[in-house]
Amino acid sequence: QVYLVETGGGFVQAGGSLRLSCAASGRIFSINDMGWYRQAPGKQRELVTSISSGGSTNYADSVKGRFTISRDNAKNTVYLQMNSLKPEDTAVYYCNANINFYNGIVYSARDFWGQGTQVTVSS
Repeated sequence: QVYLVETGGGFVQAGGSLRLSCAASGRIFSINDMGWYRQAPGKQRELVTSISSGGSTNYADSVKGRFTISRDNAKNTVYLQMNSLKPEDTAVYYCNANINFYNGIVYSARDFWGQGTQVTVSS
C-alpha cells in the first residue's frame, strides 16, 4: 500500500560525494518525520539524520558538516547529500518515513522502510 524506493547509492573514492533519494508512493495522506539510517557489516543499524515535516533536522555527530538532508513534500521525497565521504561511511543506507496512510478502511500511521542502497567509499 505504501512503498519507499531509494536510488543513488554506489562506489566513490574518499573525499567524493553521492546523493541519495527516497520517494514514497501509495495511499499516502501525509508524511511526518523522514530519515536515513545505515548499517555497516557486523554493526547495528544507526540513525544518520532525520527531518521533520516542518524541516527541522538532526544529524549524527559523525556526519555533521558533511551530510545534508532535505525533503520535497510535494514529491513525497527525501534526499541525502553526502560530501567528503570517508571509508567509515561505507554501509547500506536505508530510508525511513513515518507515514499517515489509508489502508482501504481507516487511516493509520506507522514507519515504513526502503529496500536499502549500498554506499561504498574506498580509501
